[in-house]
Amino acid sequence: MTGQTDTPTTREQSPERDTGSDGFRSDAAATYAVLAECWREPTEQLTEAIEAGELAPVVGDIGSADRHRLRTEYTRLFIGPAGPPCPPYESVYRDGEDPDALGPVKGPATTAVVRWYREFGVQPAAAHSDLPDHITTELEFAAYLAEAGFDEQLNQFFEEHLAVWADEFLRQVETETREPFYASLATTTREILCQ
Repeated sequence: MTGQTDTPTTREQSPERDTGSDGFRSDAAATYAVLAECWREPTEQLTEAIEAGELAPVVGDIGSADRHRLRTEYTRLFIGPAGPPCPPYESVYRDGEDPDALGPVKGPATTAVVRWYREFGVQPAAAHSDLPDHITTELEFAAYLAEAGFDEQLNQFFEEHLAVWADEFLRQVETETREPFYASLATTTREILCQ
């Protein structure tokens, strides 16, 4: 899992992994990995990929991309300052006492996700401060499971985690965003995850 969690470098890694253009044997793994990168804080590399049309299958042809504008919108949607309208954490959508209100971060859903990661010997990378139940981290873990051929476990992870909260989060992003990139990304992610 790129960046967010340690890849299976400390575990056995298949030598066949590098057969695709993105280094993935599995199309599903590549899709989840690309989605995960798109949900990270925007980088120059992301804006270059958007402008080159490399992400058109994910976000459509949205024309030019301004990294400063994308970062501003990323901060507004997902970080705050006064409580973000679209927190990207599973626990917020699942662990609240009031079903009509967002819950706390680092709740029972976070603990359950961490158990999944530990079961497969994966842990958050020290270089990233995102919580384990961040949409990016969960998508990276899905990519890992798909690439390793753990189809049954991937389906179970979806049923227990991503399928439970992602639709609400993604609809919230579609409603709140002012940037075509995030509107398209949310729609595509929902189409892939919530089939």
